[in-house]
Amino acid sequence: MAKRTLISVVEDDQPFRESMRKLMTALGYTVEAFSSAADFLASPILPATGCLVTDVQMPGMSGVELHRHLVDRGHVIPTILVTAYPDDITRNRALKDGVVCYLSKPVDDEHLERCLRSALESGKPHEEHS
Repeated sequence: MAKRTLISVVEDDQPFRESMRKLMTALGYTVEAFSSAADFLASPILPATGCLVTDVQMPGMSGVELHRHLVDRGHVIPTILVTAYPDDITRNRALKDGVVCYLSKPVDDEHLERCLRSALESGKPHEEHS
């Protein structure tokens, strides 16, 4: 199943974006990476995306804004947010808004894998959020 599932990573930090792409590829997923929300939204793979992993704070459109934009347009893609600057207000709003996981950088590989599985299996929020 994992090899046929497309994960889209939207992250403005190139080294982190590349490390996430490599990790998820090693886990058996097909991964496309984008440096901005605008690049992802303009991509023809948007409808094929099974899970979105995006940074919270990015120039232009934030990860939270990207998630809301997709939902408002009928693209309900299970979303995992990652951030170097975690805060409870953003976390709680994002989880109430349907985000599957809210993870702090550096991301724990095993926690990310659990979040990916949860997102792809049900699209419902994972029980652990940190």
